[in-house]
Amino acid sequence: MPAIRCTGLVKRYGDVLAVAGLDLAVTAGECFGLLGPNGAGKTTTIEILEGLTPPDAGDVEILGLHWTGGAETRALRERLGIQLQDTQLADKLTVEETVRLFRSFYRSSHTVDEVLALVELEEKRASWVGKLSGGQKQRLAVACALVSRPELLFLDEPTTGLDPQSRRQLWDVIGRFRAAGGTILLTTHYMEEAERLCDRVAIMDHGKIIALGTPGSLIASLGAEHVVEFALADGAAHAPGVDELAALAGVRAVRPAPDRTALTVAEVHRAVPALLALLERRGAELSLLATHHATLEDVFVTLTGRQLRDA
Repeated sequence: MPAIRCTGLVKRYGDVLAVAGLDLAVTAGECFGLLGPNGAGKTTTIEILEGLTPPDAGDVEILGLHWTGGAETRALRERLGIQLQDTQLADKLTVEETVRLFRSFYRSSHTVDEVLALVELEEKRASWVGKLSGGQKQRLAVACALVSRPELLFLDEPTTGLDPQSRRQLWDVIGRFRAAGGTILLTTHYMEEAERLCDRVAIMDHGKIIALGTPGSLIASLGAEHVVEFALADGAAHAPGVDELAALAGVRAVRPAPDRTALTVAEVHRAVPALLALLERRGAELSLLATHHATLEDVFVTLTGRQLRDA
Protein backbone atom coordinates (compact mmCIF):
# COMPACT_ATOMS: atom_id res chain seq x y z
CA MET A 1 0.00 0.00 0.00
CA PRO A 2 1.44 3.43 -0.92
CA ALA A 3 1.99 5.83 1.95
CA ILE A 4 0.37 8.55 -0.19
CA ARG A 5 -2.00 8.20 -3.10
CA CYS A 6 -3.94 11.00 -4.75
CA THR A 7 -5.80 11.10 -8.05
CA GLY A 8 -7.28 13.97 -10.04
CA LEU A 9 -6.35 16.58 -7.43
CA VAL A 10 -7.70 20.05 -8.29
CA LYS A 11 -7.55 23.30 -6.31
CA ARG A 12 -8.57 26.78 -7.45
CA TYR A 13 -8.20 30.16 -5.78
CA GLY A 14 -10.58 32.38 -7.73
CA ASP A 15 -9.33 32.41 -11.31
CA VAL A 16 -6.01 30.82 -10.36
CA LEU A 17 -5.71 27.07 -10.92
CA ALA A 18 -3.13 26.13 -8.26
CA VAL A 19 -3.33 22.34 -8.72
CA ALA A 20 -4.49 21.00 -12.08
CA GLY A 21 -5.61 17.35 -11.94
CA LEU A 22 -2.56 15.97 -10.14
CA ASP A 23 -1.97 12.21 -9.75
CA LEU A 24 0.67 11.01 -7.30
CA ALA A 25 1.76 7.89 -5.43
CA VAL A 26 4.52 7.75 -2.79
CA THR A 27 5.84 4.37 -1.69
CA ALA A 28 6.24 3.63 2.02
CA GLY A 29 9.84 4.09 3.11
CA GLU A 30 10.97 6.45 0.36
CA CYS A 31 11.94 10.11 0.37
CA PHE A 32 9.88 11.72 -2.38
CA GLY A 33 10.53 15.25 -3.61
CA LEU A 34 8.09 17.73 -5.11
CA LEU A 35 10.26 20.19 -7.03
CA GLY A 36 9.53 23.40 -8.82
CA PRO A 37 9.62 27.19 -8.66
CA ASN A 38 7.59 29.35 -6.32
CA GLY A 39 3.99 29.32 -7.53
CA ALA A 40 4.23 25.85 -9.09
CA GLY A 41 1.58 24.43 -6.70
CA LYS A 42 3.88 22.53 -4.33
CA THR A 43 2.66 24.06 -1.07
CA THR A 44 -1.02 23.82 -2.06
CA THR A 45 -0.52 20.14 -2.94
CA ILE A 46 1.21 19.29 0.33
CA GLU A 47 -1.43 21.19 2.37
CA ILE A 48 -4.17 19.12 0.70
CA LEU A 49 -2.29 15.91 1.45
CA GLU A 50 -1.81 17.02 5.08
CA GLY A 51 -5.57 17.55 5.45
CA LEU A 52 -5.15 21.30 6.01
CA THR A 53 -6.80 22.41 2.76
CA PRO A 54 -9.77 20.68 1.10
CA PRO A 55 -9.42 19.97 -2.63
CA ASP A 56 -12.03 21.13 -5.11
CA ALA A 57 -11.86 17.73 -6.80
CA GLY A 58 -9.95 14.49 -6.54
CA ASP A 59 -9.27 11.77 -3.98
CA VAL A 60 -6.59 11.64 -1.26
CA GLU A 61 -5.50 8.55 0.67
CA ILE A 62 -2.83 8.82 3.38
CA LEU A 63 -1.51 5.63 5.04
CA GLY A 64 -4.64 3.85 3.78
CA LEU A 65 -7.00 6.41 5.36
CA HIS A 66 -9.02 9.40 4.16
CA TRP A 67 -9.57 12.86 5.65
CA THR A 68 -13.17 12.13 6.64
CA GLY A 69 -13.20 13.89 10.01
CA GLY A 70 -13.85 12.37 13.43
CA ALA A 71 -11.93 9.42 14.86
CA GLU A 72 -10.31 8.42 11.56
CA THR A 73 -8.80 11.88 11.10
CA ARG A 74 -7.60 11.94 14.72
CA ALA A 75 -5.96 8.53 14.29
CA LEU A 76 -4.27 9.68 11.09
CA ARG A 77 -2.93 12.86 12.72
CA GLU A 78 -1.17 10.69 15.32
CA ARG A 79 0.83 9.02 12.54
CA LEU A 80 2.00 12.16 10.71
CA GLY A 81 4.73 14.71 11.27
CA ILE A 82 4.25 18.11 9.62
CA GLN A 83 6.71 20.97 9.20
CA LEU A 84 5.05 23.96 7.56
CA GLN A 85 6.80 26.35 5.19
CA ASP A 86 6.68 29.09 7.84
CA THR A 87 6.44 27.65 11.36
CA GLN A 88 5.62 30.27 14.03
CA LEU A 89 6.76 29.16 17.49
CA ALA A 90 6.45 31.19 20.70
CA ASP A 91 9.61 33.30 21.11
CA LYS A 92 9.37 33.38 24.94
CA LEU A 93 9.21 29.63 25.39
CA THR A 94 12.43 27.67 25.76
CA VAL A 95 13.35 24.87 23.38
CA GLU A 96 12.48 22.28 26.04
CA GLU A 97 9.13 23.95 26.84
CA THR A 98 8.27 23.99 23.12
CA VAL A 99 8.97 20.27 22.73
CA ARG A 100 6.96 19.48 25.89
CA LEU A 101 4.04 21.48 24.50
CA PHE A 102 4.03 19.50 21.26
CA ARG A 103 4.42 16.19 23.14
CA SER A 104 1.18 16.99 24.97
CA PHE A 105 -0.76 16.85 21.69
CA TYR A 106 -0.12 13.11 21.19
CA ARG A 107 -0.95 9.89 23.00
CA SER A 108 2.51 8.46 22.27
CA SER A 109 5.71 10.41 21.69
CA HIS A 110 9.46 10.62 22.02
CA THR A 111 10.86 11.91 25.31
CA VAL A 112 12.23 15.44 25.30
CA ASP A 113 15.77 14.09 25.49
CA GLU A 114 15.16 11.77 22.53
CA VAL A 115 13.72 14.41 20.24
CA LEU A 116 16.40 16.99 21.10
CA ALA A 117 19.05 14.37 20.34
CA LEU A 118 17.39 13.64 16.98
CA VAL A 119 17.88 17.25 15.88
CA GLU A 120 21.08 17.91 17.86
CA LEU A 121 19.66 20.72 20.01
CA GLU A 122 20.57 19.33 23.43
CA GLU A 123 22.78 22.31 24.24
CA LYS A 124 19.97 24.75 23.40
CA ARG A 125 17.26 23.17 25.58
CA ALA A 126 17.15 26.13 28.00
CA SER A 127 17.41 28.82 25.28
CA TRP A 128 14.44 30.95 24.29
CA VAL A 129 13.12 30.19 20.83
CA GLY A 130 13.51 33.86 19.94
CA LYS A 131 17.26 33.64 20.55
CA LEU A 132 17.87 30.72 18.17
CA SER A 133 19.53 31.10 14.78
CA GLY A 134 17.51 30.46 11.61
CA GLY A 135 18.95 26.97 11.23
CA GLN A 136 18.27 26.10 14.88
CA LYS A 137 14.66 27.29 14.55
CA GLN A 138 14.19 25.08 11.50
CA ARG A 139 15.61 22.08 13.35
CA LEU A 140 13.26 22.83 16.26
CA ALA A 141 10.33 22.96 13.81
CA VAL A 142 11.37 19.54 12.50
CA ALA A 143 11.73 18.33 16.12
CA CYS A 144 8.10 19.29 16.72
CA ALA A 145 7.16 17.30 13.60
CA LEU A 146 9.14 14.26 14.81
CA VAL A 147 7.96 14.28 18.42
CA SER A 148 5.06 11.87 17.80
CA ARG A 149 7.24 9.15 16.22
CA PRO A 150 5.51 9.66 12.85
CA GLU A 151 5.41 7.11 10.06
CA LEU A 152 5.12 9.85 7.44
CA LEU A 153 6.89 13.22 7.54
CA PHE A 154 5.81 16.24 5.48
CA LEU A 155 8.50 18.89 4.99
CA ASP A 156 7.55 22.05 3.07
CA GLU A 157 10.72 23.81 1.86
CA PRO A 158 12.52 23.08 5.14
CA THR A 159 15.83 24.73 4.24
CA THR A 160 14.68 27.93 2.51
CA GLY A 161 16.78 30.88 3.64
CA LEU A 162 19.34 28.80 5.53
CA ASP A 163 23.10 29.11 5.13
CA PRO A 164 24.91 26.09 3.62
CA GLN A 165 26.06 24.71 6.99
CA SER A 166 22.57 24.88 8.52
CA ARG A 167 21.11 23.31 5.39
CA ARG A 168 23.46 20.33 5.64
CA GLN A 169 22.71 19.91 9.35
CA LEU A 170 19.01 19.65 8.51
CA TRP A 171 19.79 17.21 5.69
CA ASP A 172 21.46 14.99 8.28
CA VAL A 173 18.30 15.05 10.44
CA ILE A 174 16.16 14.10 7.43
CA GLY A 175 18.60 11.38 6.44
CA ARG A 176 18.46 9.75 9.89
CA PHE A 177 14.64 9.67 9.83
CA ARG A 178 14.76 8.13 6.34
CA ALA A 179 17.37 5.55 7.40
CA ALA A 180 15.11 4.48 10.29
CA GLY A 181 12.39 3.51 7.79
CA GLY A 182 10.28 6.67 7.77
CA THR A 183 8.53 8.02 4.67
CA ILE A 184 9.14 11.63 3.63
CA LEU A 185 7.39 14.00 1.25
CA LEU A 186 9.63 17.00 0.71
CA THR A 187 8.97 20.16 -1.29
CA THR A 188 11.90 22.25 -2.41
CA HIS A 189 13.15 24.51 -5.17
CA TYR A 190 16.77 23.57 -4.41
CA MET A 191 17.73 20.98 -6.99
CA GLU A 192 20.91 19.99 -5.12
CA GLU A 193 18.75 19.19 -2.09
CA ALA A 194 16.49 16.93 -4.13
CA GLU A 195 19.42 15.11 -5.72
CA ARG A 196 21.00 14.58 -2.28
CA LEU A 197 17.91 13.42 -0.35
CA CYS A 198 15.25 12.01 -2.66
CA ASP A 199 14.73 8.50 -4.01
CA ARG A 200 12.28 9.87 -6.58
CA VAL A 201 11.24 13.36 -7.60
CA ALA A 202 8.30 14.95 -9.40
CA ILE A 203 8.95 18.27 -11.10
CA MET A 204 5.92 20.57 -10.91
CA ASP A 205 5.04 23.60 -13.00
CA HIS A 206 1.73 25.45 -13.19
CA GLY A 207 0.01 22.90 -10.93
CA LYS A 208 0.98 19.86 -12.98
CA ILE A 209 3.69 17.19 -12.79
CA ILE A 210 5.81 17.56 -15.91
CA ALA A 211 8.45 14.92 -15.07
CA LEU A 212 8.69 12.00 -12.63
CA GLY A 213 11.49 9.58 -11.81
CA THR A 214 14.71 9.11 -9.91
CA PRO A 215 17.09 12.09 -9.99
CA GLY A 216 19.52 10.00 -12.02
CA SER A 217 16.96 8.94 -14.61
CA LEU A 218 15.67 12.47 -15.11
CA ILE A 219 19.18 13.81 -15.59
CA ALA A 220 19.96 10.94 -17.95
CA SER A 221 16.93 11.96 -20.04
CA LEU A 222 18.96 14.99 -21.18
CA GLY A 223 21.13 12.61 -23.17
CA ALA A 224 24.43 13.86 -21.73
CA GLU A 225 26.14 14.36 -18.40
CA HIS A 226 27.57 17.87 -18.73
CA VAL A 227 26.44 21.41 -19.53
CA VAL A 228 28.67 24.10 -21.05
CA GLU A 229 27.43 27.69 -20.69
CA PHE A 230 28.90 30.67 -22.51
CA ALA A 231 28.15 34.33 -23.21
CA LEU A 232 29.75 36.76 -25.64
CA ALA A 233 31.17 40.18 -24.82
CA ASP A 234 29.70 41.69 -27.99
CA GLY A 235 26.29 40.04 -27.62
CA ALA A 236 24.74 38.77 -30.86
CA ALA A 237 27.11 40.58 -33.20
CA HIS A 238 29.34 37.55 -33.83
CA ALA A 239 27.18 34.84 -32.24
CA PRO A 240 27.08 31.47 -34.01
CA GLY A 241 23.69 30.07 -34.94
CA VAL A 242 21.93 27.21 -33.17
CA ASP A 243 22.61 24.86 -36.08
CA GLU A 244 26.34 25.63 -35.99
CA LEU A 245 26.49 24.94 -32.25
CA ALA A 246 24.45 21.75 -32.55
CA ALA A 247 26.93 20.46 -35.15
CA LEU A 248 29.92 20.77 -32.78
CA ALA A 249 31.62 17.60 -31.59
CA GLY A 250 29.97 16.11 -28.53
CA VAL A 251 27.02 18.56 -28.42
CA ARG A 252 23.62 16.92 -27.81
CA ALA A 253 21.37 19.98 -27.38
CA VAL A 254 21.50 23.79 -27.54
CA ARG A 255 19.49 26.07 -25.25
CA PRO A 256 19.72 29.78 -26.16
CA ALA A 257 18.78 32.28 -23.44
CA PRO A 258 18.84 36.09 -23.32
CA ASP A 259 22.03 36.30 -21.25
CA ARG A 260 23.85 33.07 -22.22
CA THR A 261 23.71 29.89 -24.27
CA ALA A 262 23.82 26.40 -22.74
CA LEU A 263 25.11 23.33 -24.53
CA THR A 264 24.28 19.86 -23.27
CA VAL A 265 27.37 17.82 -24.09
CA ALA A 266 28.52 14.23 -23.79
CA GLU A 267 32.27 14.96 -23.86
CA VAL A 268 33.48 18.26 -22.42
CA HIS A 269 37.04 17.71 -23.66
CA ARG A 270 35.77 17.62 -27.25
CA ALA A 271 32.96 20.17 -27.06
CA VAL A 272 34.87 23.04 -25.41
CA PRO A 273 37.81 23.12 -27.90
CA ALA A 274 35.33 22.88 -30.78
CA LEU A 275 33.32 25.78 -29.34
CA LEU A 276 36.42 27.92 -28.82
CA ALA A 277 37.57 27.26 -32.40
CA LEU A 278 34.16 28.25 -33.77
CA LEU A 279 34.09 31.47 -31.76
CA GLU A 280 37.64 32.33 -32.88
CA ARG A 281 36.67 31.88 -36.54
CA ARG A 282 33.76 34.24 -36.00
CA GLY A 283 35.87 36.81 -34.14
CA ALA A 284 33.67 36.52 -31.05
CA GLU A 285 35.01 37.34 -27.57
CA LEU A 286 33.85 35.36 -24.54
CA SER A 287 32.55 37.09 -21.42
CA LEU A 288 31.55 33.81 -19.74
CA LEU A 289 32.54 30.18 -20.06
CA ALA A 290 31.51 27.63 -17.42
CA THR A 291 30.90 23.90 -17.23
CA HIS A 292 29.01 21.75 -14.72
CA HIS A 293 27.55 18.30 -14.36
CA ALA A 294 23.95 18.18 -15.55
CA THR A 295 21.43 18.71 -12.73
CA LEU A 296 17.70 18.58 -12.14
CA GLU A 297 17.62 22.31 -12.80
CA ASP A 298 18.89 21.61 -16.32
CA VAL A 299 16.00 19.14 -16.68
CA PHE A 300 13.55 21.87 -15.63
CA VAL A 301 15.03 24.37 -18.08
CA THR A 302 14.89 21.82 -20.90
CA LEU A 303 11.23 21.04 -20.16
CA THR A 304 10.02 24.63 -19.67
CA GLY A 305 12.53 26.88 -21.39
CA ARG A 306 12.83 28.87 -18.15
CA GLN A 307 15.33 29.06 -15.32
CA LEU A 308 13.90 28.32 -11.88
CA ARG A 309 14.77 31.82 -10.74
CA ASP A 310 12.75 33.26 -13.63
CA ALA A 311 9.76 30.94 -13.28
